[in-house]
Amino acid sequence: MPSVVIVGGGIVGTSTAFYLAKRGCAPTIVERCHIAAEASGKAGGFLARDWQPSAPADGLAALSAASFDLHAELAHELGAEHIDYRRLSCIGVETARAGGARQLLVPRKLEHVQWTEVDGRGVRQMGDQSTIGQVHPRKLTTKMAEVAVALGATIVHGIATAIHAGAPVRVALASGEELRADAVVLAMGPWTDQIDGGLVVPRMLGQKYHSLTMQIDKTLDQAVFFQGKGDIELYPRPRGEVYVTGYTGDEPAPVAEAPGHVEVRESKLHPHELLARTLCAELAHATRTGVQACYLPLTQDGVPAIGKLPSAPGVYVGTGHSCWGILNGPATGKALAELILDGKQSVVPSLNAFDPARFARATARRAPRPL
Repeated sequence: MPSVVIVGGGIVGTSTAFYLAKRGCAPTIVERCHIAAEASGKAGGFLARDWQPSAPADGLAALSAASFDLHAELAHELGAEHIDYRRLSCIGVETARAGGARQLLVPRKLEHVQWTEVDGRGVRQMGDQSTIGQVHPRKLTTKMAEVAVALGATIVHGIATAIHAGAPVRVALASGEELRADAVVLAMGPWTDQIDGGLVVPRMLGQKYHSLTMQIDKTLDQAVFFQGKGDIELYPRPRGEVYVTGYTGDEPAPVAEAPGHVEVRESKLHPHELLARTLCAELAHATRTGVQACYLPLTQDGVPAIGKLPSAPGVYVGTGHSCWGILNGPATGKALAELILDGKQSVVPSLNAFDPARFARATARRAPRPL
């Protein structure tokens, strides 16, 4: 079996480790904080099988469908109760506006809405339990890491500072230690390009999102998207927890904050909390139980990068999934594990749409001409 080092302990890194370990390959995960420290532990865990564009046919639609089905397999294997996996329905609620600004209505019970009275004037069905699900991202990510470790994987707490391609690939750590492997997987989300070694790595951006959790006295199984700029998304979880998030005006940009030190800004949370309490009577007097912020990882063209890095033997990358990282993490990790062990993957018809080589071509086109 090849020796493998995975840099990053998020959903992509742990999924890769999980599927490698299941086939007898015991990888080493290098993680600077702890497993699921950033977006993979702070996301909503919303799963939608068929929300991605169908073109190209071998792109995101195929990846999402395959990964949605893998989530069901993981729930069976790991125990749905251990990762809070379940199926949901989802609705969109149109909120009233006047002159471009919100005009609040008297909350009322809308047809097909499971929640109590909501402020809205129309409802659109966005999916039922055949195509919508959820999982607790931190519980899933840590559980896969635990299984991988039980099968022989190792977790090294440290900061990878440079990757030197070759045979073997060398991973330099801030501690001065060097790890050597036949294959290295870069899965550091929006920090994937912040590593030395001269590799042509996709330039990464991060879009900061804030979220909070609230507690109600019953468990619902219907996600609600209040539709319109600045509106919010509500994901009910088991045992009465409700995850609240939405766009707060932060645009994609290179990430300066370090993993484990992402600032939570109350000024971003308060408007969402106020909207949640106003739009849905179920949350009017709910208790706020937690707040968090994380960066969604994006490539320059908005499409994930999955596969071998060009001109870097033995180096692979899996990043750039934006808000669909939890959904598409298992399929990405399984595909990367198969590429390393078999030289090809069977998860989706093709990974061509995600080929990291497209960024090498773009870099070559932008290179300055010699004088």
